[in-house]
Amino acid sequence: MATTSSGATKEQLQALQEYTACDIADALLKLKVPNAGFLSDLHLFAPHPSSIKTEITIAPASTVIFASKHESNASDVPEANIPAGKHWVDLTQPETIVVMKQPEGQKCAIIGGIMALRMKVLGARGVVANGRVRDLVELRETGLPIWAKSTSIVGTGLEAKPHAVQIPLDIDGTIVEPGDLVFSDATNGVVIIPRDKVAKVIEMLPGLVGADDHVKEDVAQGVTVQEAFRKHRGA
Repeated sequence: MATTSSGATKEQLQALQEYTACDIADALLKLKVPNAGFLSDLHLFAPHPSSIKTEITIAPASTVIFASKHESNASDVPEANIPAGKHWVDLTQPETIVVMKQPEGQKCAIIGGIMALRMKVLGARGVVANGRVRDLVELRETGLPIWAKSTSIVGTGLEAKPHAVQIPLDIDGTIVEPGDLVFSDATNGVVIIPRDKVAKVIEMLPGLVGADDHVKEDVAQGVTVQEAFRKHRGA
């Protein structure tokens, strides 16, 4: 199976490290990217807040979608593509952040300690689960940033099954294509930068952040927000 790459250069990744997820979303909003690339309602379950060493993690997305074990609605999922005799986690792409999608309303987890450990061994940089996780102590032991919507104590086998990998995901209107950049900001959240927007985002960021810095300086001196916006944002 082909490896996933964003095509972003080392210099581009270093430039993005200087910003927050909020800064990135401001640029994507101006570029009219759906939801400004935001993956909403996620919580950082690993590592433990007291042991976070890296605030910002940026890596290409690799993707996994799960399907229901008990319901078959072919319109909701792409064609299955996990080879027979292969476990989905053994297909983890190195140097990526694994973005996972779970059917809504399920109570089981789609990733736990063993899966997270295997991902780490294979070189994953992090995990974003649009669903549930379990084995929090073991997840934290990996040292990977692991985001999810919620937790469970029940394994995947209760309701879900792995269905396909390296396919586009639609997560509440935010599109995640394999190779898009996942920007994981431990304080603010997760934003997806479409791979064809990376250069434009980097070009826009200094001006956007600089304008906001000037707005804050003026507001601190007693200028109204409306006047500060008009002066520095042109609005």
